[in-house]
Amino acid sequence: MSSFKGFVEKEFKQIYRDKRTLVVLFGMPIIMLVLFGFAIRNEVTSVEIGILDLSKDDVTRQMIQKLKSSESFEVTAYLENHDDVEGLFRKGSVKEVVVFEPNFQKKLERNAEADIQILTDATDPNLAKLVQLYTSSIIRDYVLDINDNAGNRQAGLVVQTRMMYNPELRSVNLFVPGLIAVILMLVSALMTSISITKEKEMGNMEILLVSPLKPYHIIIGKVLPYLVLSVVNVIAILLLAHFIFKVPFQGSYLLFFAESILFILTALSLGVFISASANNQQTAMMISLAGLLLPTVLLSGFIFPISSMPVPLQYISTLIPARWFLVIVRSIMLKGSDFMLIWKESLILLLMTLVLIGLSMKKFKVRLQ
Repeated sequence: MSSFKGFVEKEFKQIYRDKRTLVVLFGMPIIMLVLFGFAIRNEVTSVEIGILDLSKDDVTRQMIQKLKSSESFEVTAYLENHDDVEGLFRKGSVKEVVVFEPNFQKKLERNAEADIQILTDATDPNLAKLVQLYTSSIIRDYVLDINDNAGNRQAGLVVQTRMMYNPELRSVNLFVPGLIAVILMLVSALMTSISITKEKEMGNMEILLVSPLKPYHIIIGKVLPYLVLSVVNVIAILLLAHFIFKVPFQGSYLLFFAESILFILTALSLGVFISASANNQQTAMMISLAGLLLPTVLLSGFIFPISSMPVPLQYISTLIPARWFLVIVRSIMLKGSDFMLIWKESLILLLMTLVLIGLSMKKFKVRLQ
């Protein structure tokens, strides 16, 4: 046990003494071109929305059909009352709910005016604004069609919009939770993969293997400092988010840290797997940057909505751990969700962690023993 303790202390001291800044490689033009070319989308496609039709008349059915026929939207939920809206947003099932007031057609015919309310999930403000614009445009086109057929009598629809969870549409509320995933992935996976391959490259790994330390002791001793540093990073980011950027935190801090540690373990196990597969630091860094950094930024939903990406990239994004952690962290921070609303994403991260740990241990023993 004393040997393991001394090994862990040595790893901490080695990290503290190494002040070199990580340099991001620019030698991956093909990967960047493919990912940026397909992932960056300004248009909105197949966004899941809900409908709360309190009138259920011919006009509202026609307008719902207009929304359904658009490639921008996919109606996945029909609500019965306003109480269902909050729960639907908390689950993340839809990005928008369109509400038609009672007696919609009668008010439109009698007063030439009726109200439509558009509720959007503004945890992603860029997507929320685009969704509102698209919805308003479809409604506006429908009003023009009505007026063309109405002659002198002009119909009017009053569209009321409301942004939920991020009413001010502050972009920092979108990017700060995403930065947590990016930073944790870099610190945990990238640095772990480089640290272990550095020992192999310098010939120290053989010395460690003939020492009283077991292989799992070596792995734990290598990743433990990065686990601690990653937790410190989470605390620092939360403090900056709260005091500097004024990002709200609606959920449980205990649940947030538990989920963060789970994601850190996923990233650490991924870093160990990369290090066990690579023979030198350069290879490990290239694999980490190509396989972790760019996909984490581009395919996780950090910047660009996954629903707007081509279907093949949407399937690939399911393999990115940060995609599931982003859903978790945004739900906890901005929506105040509890564990029952994010258990599926948590289970996916747990399964990824167990699979990567198993593969890492097997690879480590095969390559080094």
